[in-house]
Amino acid sequence: MRRALLALAIGVALPGGAFARCEDYTPQPKPQNTFAQDVGRDFDRIIAEGWIEFAVYADYAPWSYEEKGRTVGVDIEIGRLIAKALGVEAKFRLVGAGENLEADLLNYVWKGAAIGGRVSDVMLHVPYDSALVCRIEQVTFTGQYATENIAIAYRAAEYEEKGPTPPFFRFDPVAVENDSIADFYLTSLIGPVDKIHRYSSAAAAMEGLADGETKAAMGPRAELEAGVVRHPDQGLKVHSPSLVGFARGSWTVGVGVNFQHKDLAYAVDEAIANALADGQIADIFKQHGLTFTVPQR
Repeated sequence: MRRALLALAIGVALPGGAFARCEDYTPQPKPQNTFAQDVGRDFDRIIAEGWIEFAVYADYAPWSYEEKGRTVGVDIEIGRLIAKALGVEAKFRLVGAGENLEADLLNYVWKGAAIGGRVSDVMLHVPYDSALVCRIEQVTFTGQYATENIAIAYRAAEYEEKGPTPPFFRFDPVAVENDSIADFYLTSLIGPVDKIHRYSSAAAAMEGLADGETKAAMGPRAELEAGVVRHPDQGLKVHSPSLVGFARGSWTVGVGVNFQHKDLAYAVDEAIANALADGQIADIFKQHGLTFTVPQR
């Protein structure tokens, strides 16, 4: 997921990289000769069999992860809301992030991995961008349920007047997830300085901040806020300053469904729209101690 978001950011954040929607895209050959069992279950079969499977990213707190043998997180609760609206049981498949979003969608939504692969009915936490609609015709992108953005967590005692901005990190140590959007952005902005401390995940970066190894951490806001929740007594705060030269510091999160199953996509989108309207999704974020930003739909 982190690499997938990095690829998305590279495509839209660099000077000279902006195009009118689909301007730089050559349509793909239409998928042909695909056996039904290779592209998942249709909506009627899901209802008849009484369950729906969601592909979710593994080890991705606070969105989807295992805790004491249970699969938990914001995306898990949203999946259960969708399943309840459809009148079926929710099942979850924890999957690993590939090299880019296209690979993840191929493996888990519209085709399946080359060896022993199978697709799930719905994939949660799919970044939405209009360019993706052009590039990946085999997937219906819908069900936008939240907006995420790049933010900075910091030790309040180190920045008493205001929170730090990226130029501070020429001199102050900052934690980032290796090969993430934040890592790419800071390296591009201020160069490969030794103040950028790289960790295996955003959660690990927040552990480094909590342990005093750095003065700040930069990454997706929800992951930073989850770290603050884990360390309530460390005096950590999170803010979202303007990011110079970063055209795409926020993005919408939704779902991906196989393009052949439009009726399923419509039903999932309606379930999410209703959960947004009645405040159920906002409540999920609040219960996790996270900021909720209404998505553009």
